[in-house]
Amino acid sequence: MNSSIHRYFQIGTIRWMSFPRMDVLESIRRIAADDYFDAIEITQCRDKEERDAVKKLLGQSHLKVCYGAQPRLLGPGLNPNDLDEEGRAAAEATLLEAIDEAQYLGARGIAFLAGKWQEETREQAYAQLLKTTRNLCGYAAKKDMSVELEVFDYDMDKAVLIGPAPLAARFAADMRTTHPNFGLLVDLSHFPTTYETSRFVIRTLRPYITHLHFGNAVVKKGCAAYGDKHPRFGFPESANDTPQLVDYLTVLKEEGFFNAADPMVLSMEVTPFGDEEEEIVLAGTKRVLNRAWALVEE
Repeated sequence: MNSSIHRYFQIGTIRWMSFPRMDVLESIRRIAADDYFDAIEITQCRDKEERDAVKKLLGQSHLKVCYGAQPRLLGPGLNPNDLDEEGRAAAEATLLEAIDEAQYLGARGIAFLAGKWQEETREQAYAQLLKTTRNLCGYAAKKDMSVELEVFDYDMDKAVLIGPAPLAARFAADMRTTHPNFGLLVDLSHFPTTYETSRFVIRTLRPYITHLHFGNAVVKKGCAAYGDKHPRFGFPESANDTPQLVDYLTVLKEEGFFNAADPMVLSMEVTPFGDEEEEIVLAGTKRVLNRAWALVEE
C-alpha cells in the first residue's frame, strides 16, 4: 500500500505484553513517546496511586486507550462461563470493576475472554457466558461503553469456550440481538491455534469484528513457546511471519476494514521469550508490519 497504514488503522500495542518486565509507568511513557503508536492497551492497575498516575500519563498522550480485562480472569483463574454460579458471579464482578476502571482511565470499553469448558456441558457453559456478557453489556451501555470478547484457542493452551470462529459467530449473533455494544476481537496469533485461516475467520466473523490484534504462535508440539505465547516474528518453528501478515491485511482490505473515516484499532501482541530484549522485539514487530503493509496490493 502506498498510503500510510495510520490512515486506515489506529496502530497499537499491548503494554503488558510488549513490556512484561518494565515498570508500568515507564512502559507507558515509552509507548506514549513513540509516535508510531496511535493506541495503547492497558490492564488492571495495582492500586489507586498507580491508577491516578496512569490516568495522568494517558491524558497527555493523545493515544486511544483500550482496556484488556483478560489478565483479571487468567491470573486468578476466574471463568465467566463457570457452571458454578458462585464462580461465574466472581468473574462477572471483576469484569464489572474493569468497566469502571477502564472508564476512569479513558477507555471506551473492555475486552475479555471466555473460560474453560467441557464437551459434555458446552451448551450450559454457553448459556452461562451469555448471562455474564449480557450483564456486562447492560452495565457498559449505561456508560456509553462497549464490551468485546476475544476469540482464543479452544483445545490447545487457553482452551476456552470461544473458541472456533463458527461458535464465536453464533455467540456474537445471540449477543447482538439484545446488546449492540458487543463485538469480537480477533487476533492473527490465534488462527494457527484454532486451525483456521485469516480468510475463514474474518469472513465468518465479519459483521461482529470491532478490534484487531496480530502476532505469532508456535503450534508444533515439543517446541519452545508452544501454544498461546505470542513469540516474536521469526521465532523458531513459528507459524506466522511477513507472508501471513500480508494475507491477514489483504483479507481485511477485501472485507472492507480499511476505513479512513473510522479506523479500527490494530494492535501488535508480541512478547519477549526468555531473556529477549523488550524494545528489540517491539522494533522487530514494527519492521514486519511495515514490510507487510508495503506488500499489500493497492
